[in-house]
Amino acid sequence: MTAADFNIVLPEVILALYAMAALMFGVYTGKDKVAVPLLWATAGVFVAMALWIGFAGQGERAAFGGMFIDDPFARFGKVTILVSAAAVLVMSQDYMTRYGLLRFEFPVLVTLAVLGMNMMVSSGDLMALYLGLELQSLALYVVAAMRRDSVRSSEAGLKYFVLGSLSSGLLLYGASLVYGYAGTTLFSGIITTLTDGVPLGLLFGLVFMLAGLAFKVSAAPFHMWTPDVYEGSPTPVTAFFATAPKVAAMALIGRVVLDAFGTIPSQWGQVLAALAVVSMYLGAVAAIGQKDIKRLMAFSSIAHMGYALIGLATGTAEGVQATLIYMAIYVTMNVGTFAFILSMERDGRPVTDIASLNLFSRTEPLKAMALLMLFFSLAGVPPFVGFFGKFAVLRAAVDAGMVWLAVAGAVASVIGAFYYLRVVYFIYFGEEREPVQSRMAPVQWALFVAVAAIMLLGSINLFGIEPAAKVAAEALVR
Repeated sequence: MTAADFNIVLPEVILALYAMAALMFGVYTGKDKVAVPLLWATAGVFVAMALWIGFAGQGERAAFGGMFIDDPFARFGKVTILVSAAAVLVMSQDYMTRYGLLRFEFPVLVTLAVLGMNMMVSSGDLMALYLGLELQSLALYVVAAMRRDSVRSSEAGLKYFVLGSLSSGLLLYGASLVYGYAGTTLFSGIITTLTDGVPLGLLFGLVFMLAGLAFKVSAAPFHMWTPDVYEGSPTPVTAFFATAPKVAAMALIGRVVLDAFGTIPSQWGQVLAALAVVSMYLGAVAAIGQKDIKRLMAFSSIAHMGYALIGLATGTAEGVQATLIYMAIYVTMNVGTFAFILSMERDGRPVTDIASLNLFSRTEPLKAMALLMLFFSLAGVPPFVGFFGKFAVLRAAVDAGMVWLAVAGAVASVIGAFYYLRVVYFIYFGEEREPVQSRMAPVQWALFVAVAAIMLLGSINLFGIEPAAKVAAEALVR
């Protein structure tokens, strides 16, 4: 390893060292007694890293012979991942302490998962890709089953592990086919082998890899783990699943298709478009009958991943920019929504059934209004920010000549609006019954209100993420 290589991977090295130091500190001091300071320290490290990567990074650099890439695209993904992970940690602390769930291992495992995600968005090689993906997945399998005394949490962890192993197998098989036909694992090497025509085996390898990665973003028909894992995992873990890992996996799909197979967008564009359509419609239709808000958010995430895939399916810089904007907005909306879901309780026990929100606006009018803004944004109702995210991906599809895909997305959005507006209906016009209590720590309250405000105020200029996403997209689509 040269000094230049080390400088490029320094943020990841610091995260790895911090994770090991935090583990040792937890084990040799007070174990779960130090969980709260450890959690806050981890969130602080994430924010510091996000600021460093966001402001200190410049240009495009590669380490280890092109296996690790540091470019504007990777930096955009990393900042989004780190900030969302920090937000989920701080808003979860009160909930986990109250219900006796906070273990000192939790922030350590989240750190290792975030390290894996950073590796994923910077990977320039099939082996680096798999290393990052497995580091993320193994940590997530453990946190899904963190509530050891709960049958549902253990079931969620086991389902996620078994299906995750299957997806890793598909990905590895695809990667071995690609390596066999291309003769190299480097993305920059794979793309040069596509100049003399595309071997059929290479295409098969690409399809298997996309199937494995579609599982990670919970795109249909590889979504089967999502509702059960979202429902069974402790709510803070569900909030984490719904944010950072989605950004990492979506960025990785973009990295694979454009860095390694960028010369044949007509081939993989069809696969991504098909995944997008199936995800949007399955997410929209299956969510209608849900009675549990965590399951509803699971189907919501499946549909949202479908919209984000529209941008990547175009294969253009405009499309990638739209996807990055969409993912940043999606993560923000989810942080706000889960800040509220974490606060739902009755008689000192957490509740997640949607019916418990009946006439919630009478007891908590301000929180009801903030929740209305979040659900309207999730539904894509103007003038909220969620509308501009959907508009960006649909416009990119139209500009790329995929009008049918834009029309399919618009129709799915109308269907999906029903179940979001149904929740709002319950909050304001539901039946007379004992409403749910909403107990929030100051940090949780601040995040909830801030995100709701962003949903409205962000419509002015999206807080400047558009130019950053444009630079990131242009770095990837060359």
